[in-house]
Amino acid sequence: MYGLLRALLFAVPPEEAHAFGMAALTALEALPSVCDLVHSRLAPPLTLEKKRLGLTFPSPIGLAGGFDKNARVPRALAALGFGFLELGTVTAEPQEPNPPPNLFRLPDDHALVNRLGFPNDGACAVAERFARTVGRGGAGVPVGFSIGKSRAVPIDAIGPVVDDYLTSFRAVRPVSDFVVVNISSPNTKGLRALQGPHLARALLAALTRDNDSREARVPLLLKVSPDLNDDELDALLDVVREADLDGVIATNTTTSRAGLATRRDVLESIGAGGLSGPPLRRRVLEVVPRVRQRLGPDATVIAVGGVSDASHVRSYLAAGADLVQLYTGFVFEGPALPSRLARDLARLTG
Repeated sequence: MYGLLRALLFAVPPEEAHAFGMAALTALEALPSVCDLVHSRLAPPLTLEKKRLGLTFPSPIGLAGGFDKNARVPRALAALGFGFLELGTVTAEPQEPNPPPNLFRLPDDHALVNRLGFPNDGACAVAERFARTVGRGGAGVPVGFSIGKSRAVPIDAIGPVVDDYLTSFRAVRPVSDFVVVNISSPNTKGLRALQGPHLARALLAALTRDNDSREARVPLLLKVSPDLNDDELDALLDVVREADLDGVIATNTTTSRAGLATRRDVLESIGAGGLSGPPLRRRVLEVVPRVRQRLGPDATVIAVGGVSDASHVRSYLAAGADLVQLYTGFVFEGPALPSRLARDLARLTG
């Protein structure tokens, strides 16, 4: 059934197709009783329940950051069978998308390229609306917020960058079950420099201090780039351990275009941006075991990249991940994907 709808959606620009999908989810979000009915049919099997970060996840299959940037449809997304949600990325300052075109499909690779650059209404506005309309625990599954650097804040000095992240963190932590620190998107100028040990140490130490000073701390995770080499990744993971973060999300999108089926001239016409989808799987399967080995058994590791089949979920879990996330597969496979993956995973692991 989704095949026909996808053909129609793929006949229009990706931005318009995403807006259509969000409009449908917004209609569902506004009808709690319908959300409950949908969830009763699509909820994951009870056997998939998992406990990590002091939270109960109905399923290890979650939605990655970037889909619901302004946290407008969490109940609708949870109703589709996701076991948890990562919303955002939000920034301290509200900001528009990078100039269009900024989102592209690669059908031959079942992949996407985006250079959106954290468009959002601002961390405070998003958190206040979420508190008013949903509230912590109101989505029915664990909900985390991803925080990033505001585009207007230069990377020249770490002090203003830390303050920028702290503003976002303080805004979202009251409504978050966990918070993801995004320093690995390729679409904000200079952001990935924060993955260097010196800058990462300053930022993560400040966030940890602020978190620990609160009456109830919230789990903190770091999202890492697939484009770090092994030595760079190890150095960053050592900082994660020093800062006593709760875990890592592996990985963000990549700037690599190696091994794609899409024609070179098409890729050149698209230009820069983060690539997501199946081309990431190989690197994710290299990064996840390295993260697990470096951080040990107590850290929570979330794998993301190219998940569209239960075998992908199983391979990531076998590699050392506790949970997995998807986004691009949701676009290509449709709204039934999280429920189908959960059912298939339950059969594979039963």
